[in-house]
Amino acid sequence: MATGEAGPGSVRDGSQPRKRLEEAMRSRLGRECVYVPSCRFGLYAALRHWCPPGGRVLMSPVNDDVIFFVVLAAGLRPVQAPLNPSDASIDIDAVPDEVWGSLSAVLTTNLYGNPDPAPGLRARCDTLGIPLFEDAAHAIGSEVGGRPVGAWGDASVFSLSKHVGAKAGGILAVADPGLRDVLEKTCDDLLLPRRTTAELAYAVRPYAEAAVRGLGLRRAAWATMRLLGLTERDEIRMPLRPEELARAAASASGLDARDSLDAHSSLDAHDPWVRVDMHDYRLRAGRFRLGRIGRRLDGLDGVLADCRAGTELLLSTRWARPAGWEGARNRSPGAAQPLFRVPLLVADRDAAARALARRGIVVGYLYDPPLDDYAGAAFTDPSPSPEGARWFARHALPVDPLRARAAVAALEESGARPAEAPEGLVPTGG
Repeated sequence: MATGEAGPGSVRDGSQPRKRLEEAMRSRLGRECVYVPSCRFGLYAALRHWCPPGGRVLMSPVNDDVIFFVVLAAGLRPVQAPLNPSDASIDIDAVPDEVWGSLSAVLTTNLYGNPDPAPGLRARCDTLGIPLFEDAAHAIGSEVGGRPVGAWGDASVFSLSKHVGAKAGGILAVADPGLRDVLEKTCDDLLLPRRTTAELAYAVRPYAEAAVRGLGLRRAAWATMRLLGLTERDEIRMPLRPEELARAAASASGLDARDSLDAHSSLDAHDPWVRVDMHDYRLRAGRFRLGRIGRRLDGLDGVLADCRAGTELLLSTRWARPAGWEGARNRSPGAAQPLFRVPLLVADRDAAARALARRGIVVGYLYDPPLDDYAGAAFTDPSPSPEGARWFARHALPVDPLRARAAVAALEESGARPAEAPEGLVPTGG
């Protein structure tokens, strides 16, 4: 029976296609998995299961703002970590002892697929007796320490929208198989009913996107969406709306996110921020959606092979690292991961992005400014050493490895210059 095909019990609730997705990811990770409608939803479920109300979570400031708001929605305090400037991974040794002692959990980012130092973080979390969570949205094919990314944390979350290209779905994987059913129930309790309009929109989206590409209407389509109010970002970061965010936090301040009703209420209060770019992030999936995701997941190994080849090409260019950083972790020859995006480091990121746009290569997944500069001390503890994050966020140009050759040609033609290594900032973990 093909993935997504009807089987016993699947006509009513889609359980058979969902179980097939879970089994496919379990075989990759060696861990029990729960299908979730999105990576952000799975992370919320994990945070509310493990972390006490008001707990402090160490995370990367070069990260999607949606993830920041998920941490807030779970009733937790984000704590921004110092970063390795070569790949924006957490710099374990630069986190002060007093910060380590204050934490309730650590959340990795594995930005663009470059792994955070999970073995070291795992050891530190074990010493402190706190959970490690891995956000593996960009890193479904990456490895670190001889294991897949996602096989180190107490829980890990994956996106099936990125490498898989399904535009929907996620996986919550857990280290303790005895917790799988508990977390599945937690997720079920938080899901909203399936909407026919959402399923229909998902069904027709690939055909609409193909028509826009084929007719060369990208700019007109974006202009129309902006005119109709269907886009939620005019800048890289979504509008913070601090007064509204403070009211949402206040309304959820007395709630225990581990209680089902309170978890709903807190997520509802923060929904205007958590839903950005994916309004169906907590809807139950229909069989058509699950079937399409399954078919895309079947082709993942081929996509990863192509991503690895494109990554190797991009990492061989002069934009892969500033002079003096040739030995930076994850950037040495032979160490290429099948990255979701390859962060080239260029002197003028905006000019380089425009050069790629002229070749039809859209640069997305930018995370500038870092979260502590974006949100301020009212909503997060700032990094004790913010320079590495600021430098990386300003100079990183995330390039799709599947468009590697065209991207290299566009950058060569434009005369894009590599970024200069910042004085005093030295990559760690080489």
